[in-house]
Parts: sequence; structure tokens; C-alpha cells
Amino acid sequence: MTEVVTSPLIAEETLEQTSDGDHERMAHIVDERFGTVAEAIVNGTPCVALCGKVWVPNRDPKRYPLCGTCRDVAKANGWSLPS
Repeated sequence: MTEVVTSPLIAEETLEQTSDGDHERMAHIVDERFGTVAEAIVNGTPCVALCGKVWVPNRDPKRYPLCGTCRDVAKANGWSLPS
């Protein structure tokens, strides 16, 4: 059985810290076939983004730009993206 995701969830990824901070962070769309954002936050377990990134979300994704690869994959699947 194939699961259809109609409302992608977006979570933030933290990369290497730099001196001025936030430019290294991106918001990603989580591929919920491999776990949910809520599960990852509560349990501290990694989740998988549409672009293939694996990380434990821990910040507000609204503060960061959306990953271009995640955006392209979501659009190719016909999903609507949050504004």
C-alpha cells in the first residue's frame, strides 16, 4: 500500500556553526515514510527530508529559507507548499 502525503511537514536542519550563524541553516520538508517531525523532536531521533538529509529537528523552521531540493521534490509530487 502506498501512502500519499498531502500536507508536507517542514522542519529545520542545523549545519556547522559559523561566526554569523543562521546562513548555514535551512528548513526541510520531512519525508514521513521514515518518521514524523513530532516523533523526532520528542524522542531525539533523526528524521529524513525529501532531499535526503537526516537530522534531529530542534529549531523553528519558519525562521529559515526552504531547501531548494525539498521544494523541487514537493512541487514535482504536486504538493502545495506553505507560504
